[in-house]
Amino acid sequence: MKQTWRWFGPHDAVTTDDMLQSGVEGVVTALYHIPPGTVWSVSEIETRQKAIATRVDGTPSGLRWDVVESLPVSEAIKTQSADMAAHLDAYRISLHNIAACGIEVICYNFMPVLDWTRTDLRRPMPHGGNAMSFDLIDFAAFDLGILGRDGAAEDYSETLVHAAHDRLSGMDDAARRALTDNIVAGLPGANDAWTLEEVRRHLATYADIDAGRLRANLIDFLAEVAPLAQELGLRLCCHPDDPPFPLLGLPRVMSTQSDYAQVTQAVDLAANGVTFCTGSLGVDPDFDPVAFIETLGPRIHFAHLRNTTRDGFSDERRCSFHEALHLEGDTDMVATLRSLLAEESCRRDAGRNDHSIPMRPDHGQQILSDLTRDSAPGYPLIGRMRGLAELRGIIAALS
Repeated sequence: MKQTWRWFGPHDAVTTDDMLQSGVEGVVTALYHIPPGTVWSVSEIETRQKAIATRVDGTPSGLRWDVVESLPVSEAIKTQSADMAAHLDAYRISLHNIAACGIEVICYNFMPVLDWTRTDLRRPMPHGGNAMSFDLIDFAAFDLGILGRDGAAEDYSETLVHAAHDRLSGMDDAARRALTDNIVAGLPGANDAWTLEEVRRHLATYADIDAGRLRANLIDFLAEVAPLAQELGLRLCCHPDDPPFPLLGLPRVMSTQSDYAQVTQAVDLAANGVTFCTGSLGVDPDFDPVAFIETLGPRIHFAHLRNTTRDGFSDERRCSFHEALHLEGDTDMVATLRSLLAEESCRRDAGRNDHSIPMRPDHGQQILSDLTRDSAPGYPLIGRMRGLAELRGIIAALS
């Protein structure tokens, strides 16, 4: 497996030198400053490639841009609203330009309105470090009492509604602001934070869109772009919903193995593939990573190897969880890597040129000097380096 690392560009607190010293073999990044629905030009892509290929002192790093994460799908495409045609055209042009620059793997997601969602970006851990976490009671308190979404109480059990109101009553203004900021902070690297009124306005655009409709919109999107990706030699891979259950009354359509099976079968092209995120999928207690790989392995184009631990309050299929150390969460990482290596072996035997699956350690805990370093939430240097070292050790042992 090719060991890669997410990088938010030249302003990232982690440098190319840091990545080299951590044993990174390739880079995962995106043009975060370009809004969704806008063309990625060749010159912008090449500028980022040059930054990756250069060390702090200006000498060559030997690193290259291996995976785009993400080429974002706009809300206009997800909802099939007025600007959809123009945004699809921009997406197709961007695919042409990415291919022209020699990058082959493109991660994206189809989560409505919000990207990954956490209620605490720095929850203290027993070892003294911090981890991101999702507390279901805190989230319900935000939904019911801070956002004040119409009909929110109908989405929760009576027990959870009472617990959320009790939690909210104990929060002062600073705690409410902190919770709001954590939930609506947007994607790290995008410098994107919405007001509550903006969240309400975006939620309103999904008033008539249920899970069936959103899945159909995803399939329509892939029918438009996957044939071109196939022609250009690109591999598209959809990231799972994070967390893998509905939030704020919004539908989720990429949360389970069954979801992926439906979408990959509906647009049955090799270019229509999977970002296999063990952290997101692993929040679901029914997730079986080995079965997922054995069933959908040929379509896995990218792997996020991270772990989560379910803890705290749960409400039917929704639960609280935190970002665990890579080898200590609910997902059996040894069994997962054994299956991924077996998939790579099958690809080599079949003569596939994509036999080496790019992977990256994801959402590391803040430990040691991370605690005083300014880094994007979930993307500390030392915590991810520890995760990469642990994953590398398993791969070496299994190989």
